[in-house]
Formats: sequence, C-alpha cells, structure tokens
Amino acid sequence: MKQNLIQKYNIPGPRYTSYPTVPYWDNEGFSSERYIQTLKKSFDESNAKEGISLYIHLPYCESLCTFCACHKRITKKHSVEEPYIDALLKEWSLYLNILGDRPNISEIHLGGGTPTFFKPENLKRLIEGILSTSTVAPEHSFSFEGHPNNTTRSHLQTLYDLGFRRVSFGVQDYDAKVQIAINRIQPYFKVKEVTEIAREIGYTSISHDLVFGLPFQTWESEEKTIKQTIALKPDRLAFYSYAHVPWIKGVGQRGFDENDLPSGPEKRKLYENGKALLEALGYVEIGMDHFSLPQDELYQSMLNRKIHRNFMGYTSSSTQVMIGLGVSAIGDTWYAFGQNEKSIETYYEYLQKDLLPIYRGHILTSEDLVIRRHILNLMCLLHTRWDDPQAQFAELPQTLERLQEMQNDGLLTLLPNGIDITEEGRTFARNICMAFDLRMLRNKPETRIFSMTV
Repeated sequence: MKQNLIQKYNIPGPRYTSYPTVPYWDNEGFSSERYIQTLKKSFDESNAKEGISLYIHLPYCESLCTFCACHKRITKKHSVEEPYIDALLKEWSLYLNILGDRPNISEIHLGGGTPTFFKPENLKRLIEGILSTSTVAPEHSFSFEGHPNNTTRSHLQTLYDLGFRRVSFGVQDYDAKVQIAINRIQPYFKVKEVTEIAREIGYTSISHDLVFGLPFQTWESEEKTIKQTIALKPDRLAFYSYAHVPWIKGVGQRGFDENDLPSGPEKRKLYENGKALLEALGYVEIGMDHFSLPQDELYQSMLNRKIHRNFMGYTSSSTQVMIGLGVSAIGDTWYAFGQNEKSIETYYEYLQKDLLPIYRGHILTSEDLVIRRHILNLMCLLHTRWDDPQAQFAELPQTLERLQEMQNDGLLTLLPNGIDITEEGRTFARNICMAFDLRMLRNKPETRIFSMTV
C-alpha cells in the first residue's frame, strides 16, 4: 500500500456502527415516547418475519484493561450480580408490556464489561427469564463475550444448554510487555484451555479478538501472537485497530505514555502484515476488522448478502429491531436509536419508577434512512447503488464530487448507478463512508471526537 495514501487518509473518523453516529444524534428532537412509537411500528412490521435481536450489557469487570473504551464498572464484589440480573429482567418486562405480542428472538448477544464476571447460575436465570416469555426463531444466533481468565467449563456448558453456539474470547496480544502496559495479563495456555473446552462442548463458532496498535507492540510480537492464535484455529477473528480516545474515556486509557504507541506507519505495518499472514493461513477478510474461515457463518452471510453491522459489530443476521438491555446499552428500531443511562444507580432509579432507562437517542429523518442504507452497504458489502429513486438524495452530486479524488487514488470505482470499493480501498472504507456522512459534513467537529481511520 502506498505510504502517501496512509498519510493522506489517516484522519479522525467514525467507525460507523450507526448512522447518524452518536455525536450527531439530535437529542433535542428525541423523547422516550417517540422512541417507543418507532419500536412498536418496527416490531409490528418485522417480528413475525425476522424476529428481534437482544443486546445485553453486563458492565462489571474485576480489573481495568487500559486499552478498553467500553462502558464498565470495576469491582471484585460479586454481590452486585443478583441485583443487576433483577434489574435486567425488570427492564425486559417493561418492553414486554410495550410490545404486546410475544417476541420472536433471532439473536442474543451478551457483551460487557465481562459477561463471565457473572456466575453461570445468574446468567442462566437471566436467559431463562427472557426465553420463558418469548419464542426462539428456528434460525437463531446466541453469542457471548468471554474473558479467558474467568470463563469456566460451567459457563460454557450452561450457556450452550441455553442455545448459545458462538463465543468470543478477548486475546488482544500475548506479548508480556504489551500485556503489562494494557493491564491484561492473560497467558496463552488459558486461551487454549477455554477454546478447547468450547470446541469439546460443541460451540460451532469460536472467535478470538486481536488488537493492533497497542503500546510496545512490534511486528515481531504480533506475528508471534497471530501464529499462536492460528494454532488454535478459531473460526473467526476480530482484528481491531486500537482506538486511542483518552479525551473521551479518561484515565483508563492513560495507563501508558503516548510515545509508547506505534507510530502511524508502524501501526499500518502491523495491520498489513497481520492481514497478509491471516490470509496466507486460510482466513478471509470480512468487511472491516473481521476475518473468518470460509465455512464460518459470517463469511456465508457475506456471500448471501445477509451480513449486517450494528453496535455489536458485524453479525451474520439482520433484524429490524434490536433491544438493548442494561446500563449504556443502545437499542435500534431502524427508525430510531435510544441509549440507556450509563450510571448503574440512575439506571436502577428509572426501573424502580417503572420507566425505561433511556436518556438520549435520535429519530431518523427520511434522509438519514437513505444515507444509513448506503453506509451499511459500503461497510458490509463494499459497494452501494442508487439506481432506485428511493436510494437517491438531494446532495448526491456533491457526494460524487467528494468521491472523485478517492477514485483517482484507486480506492473505489465510480459507476453510473453506484460505487464499488476496490481491494486497496477496503482499508479506507471509513473515509469513503465519510463522503456520505451529511450530518458530519454540515457540522464538522471543532475538536477531535473520533479515533484515526487508519
């Protein structure tokens, strides 16, 4: 890859797990009542046909990983578990009252935080409480994030018995110096142990998360990490760029000096070399940041044009409704986004008053819906089309002008009715999407609010 392109396009930009992106939500035009209206509309349109997704945020961690930008609460007191499970089930009951009809669940994902902070019996109580009030779709996908250090056979077996078939283990990097810097001490043998147990139990999709651009990371250390990872043959890999946003996440990402991070060119080398090695070892790149073996359902969903991207990242199924349960969780009705309170104490206060704990969100305009579809197409399928009049928008000519320079640089091909992202342009998918991001273009941030795109 030409180094001048990296220097040119390595600018702050969104990761596009939503459009509009969170900093551009119109909170003043949002209310819980309007959000609930869109939820009812979307649920009525899609529940019987495709079902709904559930994202459940489990925020507790026993220690702070200094690379993490997720919403979490650090504690070693496991007495917090049961009250939090009670609150999640109370929140779910409020949604059941709103929806009226029995939900048809296609997807559940347990994220965090550290879901395996919770005892298996508490996770069982949570999932059974949800499934007892719902119908499970014939084709469903239940997944969870597990910390290799505290994921037990009991966790894996309990969730498997409840229908979970996919698990994601956070690896990040095996190098000792890197692990100390990010406060994530995690030996290879623990990852190997839980991976083998999951496979023995019968999980059909095991994923490992790797991160490049971490402090003290070198190609030599990353190459060793990738080769150790490949020896375990996970079905899927997330190969994320470290998002350094300490101005947003504060002290948690200040556990090391800025000078300890790889430079821009060094970070790009980590990605390019890592990608080449993964592909040489049989993995296929999916969208942005993800790789899988050809038989994994994520790759198959890309071939079948069913791949989707939301706040959970890439998923192999798409539903119009995603309900977010738990502190900071984001719900998506397709017509609107709504985010829960980030404070556990405030979250509890809402529920005690029988109120959904939503504190901000965005109602999408007709223009937002068109732009959202184009950005989803680009992030998932690496192309988009506007031959359908409903896929056109007023500022399309200006968007095409912005894309012209990227075509000249070999990142995309402009067609009479759309664009195709080239193989070289895949790395710059976020930049290409930014040409469509009308809300950001109309109100460019005065200060840096996003991580670097490359």
